[in-house]
Amino acid sequence: MSKEKRQMALGAMMYFPAGEHISSWRHPKADAEGLLDFNYYKQIVQTAERGKFDMFFYADELYVWDRFESGVSHSNSIRPEPFSLLSALAVVTEHIGLAATISTTYNEPYHIARKLATLDYLSNGRAAWNIVTSQTDEEARNFGKDKHLDHALRYERAGEFVDVTQGLWDSWEDDALLFDKASGYFADINKLHNLDHQGKDFKVRGPLNISRPPQGHPVLIQAGASEAGKELAAAKAEIVFAPGSTFAPGGMLEDGQRLYEDLKGRMAKYGRERDELKILPGVMPIIGRTEAEAKEQLALIDELTPQQLGLDLLSHYLGQDVSSYPLDEPLPYLPEIAEFNQSKSGLQRIREILQQETLTLRQLYQRITNKRGIAGTPEQIADHLEEWFIHGAADGFNIAFPHLPGSLTDFVDLVIPELQRRGLFRTEYTGKTLRDHLSLQRPANRFTKVRA
Repeated sequence: MSKEKRQMALGAMMYFPAGEHISSWRHPKADAEGLLDFNYYKQIVQTAERGKFDMFFYADELYVWDRFESGVSHSNSIRPEPFSLLSALAVVTEHIGLAATISTTYNEPYHIARKLATLDYLSNGRAAWNIVTSQTDEEARNFGKDKHLDHALRYERAGEFVDVTQGLWDSWEDDALLFDKASGYFADINKLHNLDHQGKDFKVRGPLNISRPPQGHPVLIQAGASEAGKELAAAKAEIVFAPGSTFAPGGMLEDGQRLYEDLKGRMAKYGRERDELKILPGVMPIIGRTEAEAKEQLALIDELTPQQLGLDLLSHYLGQDVSSYPLDEPLPYLPEIAEFNQSKSGLQRIREILQQETLTLRQLYQRITNKRGIAGTPEQIADHLEEWFIHGAADGFNIAFPHLPGSLTDFVDLVIPELQRRGLFRTEYTGKTLRDHLSLQRPANRFTKVRA
């Protein structure tokens, strides 16, 4: 594809079911009571498909955030299970990719290989997996452990987990199934392969009891930006959900360019080409038809999070309770990363904010609750996205929404046409699978390659 015809990829992101913001459910236009209603999700994903989004991304976690009382009393703590939801959504959509967060720490490769392969079949080649290692002790305690696995060990486990999963997807060669009723041969036994994997964390014989997925391998996504996360992304990922905090006040285009080059520059040592990885920074557009309206919408969102919830969320990200510190003074210390065992990249972004700006504790928690937000008119939002896209900081964007379903509808009706007018985004789907949308090659089967 020539440079003039290069177009951005767009994901429609759902972090909390009511929107990106922890208090999205409180927004006057949010459908807070629809969070377990299938029609709510159907409307959202069909709207994203109407906007020609590459994919719908559904984030997931395996716990209720009850470390602080406010996590239960003031924030949304329920969400549907992703495979059930995306399988149902596959039936009511035709083109849009369907991606979900799945933990490598609290699952087994055979389960996940089978479920993702099934989703890929039910959606005719539209499945994707956001590979996460999970972050918190709360999750560990739901799976027979007292403490979360050490950061380095869980990324080591994740790498092996993905290797095993990909190997299981290759169990059946593409032409292994014969369905020859006359002879009675269902399959060519020579084209079915045991994986016989034995590693540090997993021992898996195989084969998988579902044939090779339509996409070969469902698309692999990774979101961690720690050193271990970057290495996993460079080795395995086909999409990276890059941190979106660089879009927020104080963020710079240069920060995005630096991360973009850092990730792409790691790929050669794994035998991969740069265009095999799409980097999609996260951004939450707050759209107004005028600048004044956009500022009003931003102010409304900033006021949705109660003070205690904001402080508790900041305490969670820091791994230390900060609620006793004065609200109108700066945080009196710079948090250290070395021994931190939650999201190291999240803590690093807070460190960068503290090093770049002098913020009070109140301003800091407001910043981290609205970490991806940019407010502006449709034209201004498009300007931001275009700048990052054409200046080597992004291959597209993972769009989050301050409230659902309304702000997604606004983006589809107001920003998408502006991007299309500039030739930056498709006007129609031209492929059938998510790999087609993203111009990603279908991987060859490892066993076919060996025999060839």
